[in-house]
Amino acid sequence: MDSNQLEELRELVDFLKTEGIAEFDMERADLKVRIKFAGAAGASLSDLALARQIANAGEEHNPGLSAAPIAMPVAAAPVAEPEEKLHEVKSPIVGTFYDAPSPGAPSFVKIGDQVEVGQVICIVEAMKLMNEIESDVAGEIVKRIAVAGKPVEYGQPLFAIRPR
Repeated sequence: MDSNQLEELRELVDFLKTEGIAEFDMERADLKVRIKFAGAAGASLSDLALARQIANAGEEHNPGLSAAPIAMPVAAAPVAEPEEKLHEVKSPIVGTFYDAPSPGAPSFVKIGDQVEVGQVICIVEAMKLMNEIESDVAGEIVKRIAVAGKPVEYGQPLFAIRPR
């Protein structure tokens, strides 16, 4: 593998990571590459170099053999933990999401806040009407899913809450 091919491969790996592509196969006249990423970690270029060295070492000890296709080592999959049950508060209408009562005002809630049933957690503006959205479960705000000032659809998750 010459330096131009290696540079192309580096660019390809960066592109695949950026685009979130989990698997990729490429075959050229004298080169076959399979790239697989596991989870968010992915495989690094050092893994590719190691795989290439292993393939080349096999060629040196058995000169009649051609280089085998290279499979990038895959990071070990994390041990699956029981998935936490989070409650999603969803938009009851189509409109624009706001996390505060007015521009410059503090948000109704932030991550880590404890909320009660019926507590206002945001506003969805629809047809110039400001609709207060209330929590339908008591618990801790874990994640704000919607983006302030952006449109939301009917049934779109706005917040994730860890119920008590």
